[in-house]
Order: sequence, then structure tokens, then C-alpha cells
Amino acid sequence: MRVVDAAGVDRVLEFPALVGAVDDALRANMVVPVRHHHTVERTDGNATHLLMPAWAAGAGGFLGVKIVNVFPGNGARGLPSVMGTYVLMDGDTGATLAVIDGTRLTLWRTAATSALAARYLAMPDARTHLMVGAGALSPFFLKAHRAVRPIARSILWNKTRANAEKVAASLAAEGITVEVADDLETAVRAADIISTATLSKEPLVRGAWLKPGAHLDLVGAFTPEMRETDDDCVLRSRIFVDTRGGALKEGGDLVQPIKARLITPEVVEADLFDLARGAVTFTRAAGDITLYKSTGGAVFDLATAALVAKASGISA
Repeated sequence: MRVVDAAGVDRVLEFPALVGAVDDALRANMVVPVRHHHTVERTDGNATHLLMPAWAAGAGGFLGVKIVNVFPGNGARGLPSVMGTYVLMDGDTGATLAVIDGTRLTLWRTAATSALAARYLAMPDARTHLMVGAGALSPFFLKAHRAVRPIARSILWNKTRANAEKVAASLAAEGITVEVADDLETAVRAADIISTATLSKEPLVRGAWLKPGAHLDLVGAFTPEMRETDDDCVLRSRIFVDTRGGALKEGGDLVQPIKARLITPEVVEADLFDLARGAVTFTRAAGDITLYKSTGGAVFDLATAALVAKASGISA
């Protein structure tokens, strides 16, 4: 059994290959059970224990499970509130092959999945990418979209400018120039692709700001109570999701307007499985605005873990 830490994940992954691996996994015969969600009672705030399994159907391949613990009380301990581990196993024998840093794996797979969606949905000549939020996901998203579109201008906005400046400085060291924006409206109006990854409970991006042809890539708002975009964004957009089960039940950007009866679940034109398998062919009309809502899924984790394993010389 091998242990692959965060540095090991970074060492073997690159976005062009990972985007392709996720695309391939969506066309494969995979079994993805509903994730297990358990409450762990704690005096400093109840914790959450999540199990996200997936495996290749039939002989061969990998079996894997991501274990995620969310402990709100960890902030007072100086520890991250979210801890993740990925266990990769042989699909034929069940033998454990690798234990992979689940937090790092999630950052890579989330960005790669959004980039794949942009490859299907965003304008082919999209050149300006705006990242809203300067959290851990932001540098991954700013790099991932450059793997699928000819991005020439990257913009980063965050409520606290200093945090955005830190991310911009870290990417400058990798040769990627990122502008830090002070005015979100101006940045949105200029962007061809707008990615959001925040913990906001109030809309940040307004539909009135979106230019014709814009693509919204919504990754935050992963509970029904959270929201990153207003109703106009939803009403002006053609809507797509990573998985219907997650996005329509957990993603506040869609759950709230559905609850308000502004839209119905049927407005979702396709999920990533439909697009990858050719069940739905997306044709962009002039001026179309597209909205992609992501809440994650075990198939994306398994595809990423399998690529880490293969690139590290670990085989089933």
C-alpha cells in the first residue's frame, strides 16, 4: 500500500490529462451509490462524516471511497474544519492500493470538472476568466480553465483584497498573471467565464451584469441556504449541472429559485454524463448565456484518484 500526500498529488497531476480522465470516466460503466451522510454529535458543534464510494462495474479497474469529516469546532483548535482522505482499492480483490490526500485530490478534481464543463459549454474563443473568491480552490480554477480555453486575461475578486493579492502573487511565481479586481460588477461585465467558489449566503453575481455569451461556473453554494447568483442569472441562462441528484437537492443557486417557483427542475438541459456520452448535444446560439452548477460526485473523485495512481506507478 502506498501513501500519496498533497505534494505527491501535485507532482503527478496536470489539468489537460485530468480533464480528459474525468471525461473518460463519465463515459465508462461506473457504479456510484448515494453518498453516506452521518451526524457526529459534539459539544462544540455537531460534526459531519461523509462516505463517497464509487467503482468500475465488471472485472478489473478500481474501487474507491472518499472519507470526509467536517468538524466546525476545529477552528478553535487551529485545525482545518474539513479533513479528507481517499482510499483506493483493487476492483477485483478489494485490496487497498493507496491512501491519498483527499483534500488535495478534491481541489484538483473540482477544478478539472468545471474546466470540462467549460469545454462543452463556454464560447470556444473565451479569453477572459473571472474567479470570484480567493479560497483554496481559486488557484486551481484559474489554471484549469486555461487548459480548455485560450484564456489571455485572468481576474480575481475577493471581499478581502489582501487574500486575493496573496493568490495572485503565488500564481505570478508560476508565470501566470492575475489581475486583482476591486469592483465585482466591472469584472463580471468583462468576463467570458465567471467561476464562483465562496461561502456566500447572499447573491454576489447579478444577471444584469452578464454579457451575451458568458458562461457561469458555480461551485460554492453547496447547501440549499447558500447563494452566489441572483434570480436574473438563472432566468437568463441555459442551465446545466454536474449531477442532477446533487445540484437540484443541495445547490442553493438552483434549489432556491425552484422553491420560489421561478423555474422547475426540467429547465436543466443536461448533466455532465449526458454531455460526455453524447446523449445531449449542446449547440450555442449567438448570445447564449450558460450556467453550470456543481456540487461534486464520487465518480469525479475516483477518476482523479485513478490517474494519481497510474501516474505514480500504482496498478490494480
